[in-house]
Amino acid sequence: MILAFALLTLGLAVYLVGEAATYPARQQRLAVRRAAGYGRTRLSGTNPTAQLKFRERVLVPAVARLASMALRLNPKLTVETISTRLMASGLSSRFTATQFLAAKGAFGILGVVAAILLGIVNAPLFGILFAPALGGVGFFAPDSILTMRTRARRERIRSEVPDALDLLAVSVEAGLGFDGAITKLTEFMEGPLVEEFALTLGEVRIGESRHDALKKLAERVPAPEVASFVRSVVQADQLGISLGRILRVQAADSRLRRQALAEEKAMKAPIKMLFPTVFFIFPAMFIVILGSAFLNLANYL
Repeated sequence: MILAFALLTLGLAVYLVGEAATYPARQQRLAVRRAAGYGRTRLSGTNPTAQLKFRERVLVPAVARLASMALRLNPKLTVETISTRLMASGLSSRFTATQFLAAKGAFGILGVVAAILLGIVNAPLFGILFAPALGGVGFFAPDSILTMRTRARRERIRSEVPDALDLLAVSVEAGLGFDGAITKLTEFMEGPLVEEFALTLGEVRIGESRHDALKKLAERVPAPEVASFVRSVVQADQLGISLGRILRVQAADSRLRRQALAEEKAMKAPIKMLFPTVFFIFPAMFIVILGSAFLNLANYL
């Protein structure tokens, strides 16, 4: 009994000594194994693509194919020009250039399919003749919507320029720098012009020069008031002119331009109202006023 206990104790001691002696080597092998397998993703099953999401497996390749098809159909389009137009319309945070091109291709295909279906229901000749027309309408419809969105946003920015410049002038005259004045502008005002100024301020903060950031602002917003403001600020920095006085002059000038634009629109309104009046209002008035007279005349005849 005593001999068995002694052998058991001796075996346990030998095991513990062996574990302690091989512990550094085992830790080293474990570290090497972990480093070799670092970054690998273990996928269950035989097909790794089956574990990908539906968006990565289907939607992303489909968007890329539709975008390439739109670029082939209209070689004048480029991803850079589409990105610039999306930024000018304020939709760059919602859509990428690839997604917009894919939408053009998808709407073009839908137009062709709709024409074919109408041809099957009505007449095959109708589908053959109108398939290219409906396809073209679907292909260029996103461009028209983007152009209208860009024009509306530009007009809204032009109307916001005087108030923004007044606030910048007050802030600069109060002792703030130009960057601090833009910060105050982003705090107390809202709108597309303020978003553009916030983007410009972010570009300056990440290390870009003020001149380059302001020139990019003028490129993103193709409005004469913004271009004049950028030129004046750049020249004031180069020549050492008082920035507050320049901003006051620019605010007054942009307000005069806004008033002139409003007067121009008011003078165009009667001409624009002429065609709806002639084609829709005058016929109804003639029917109401002269209808009874023609009925009486018919009774006498």
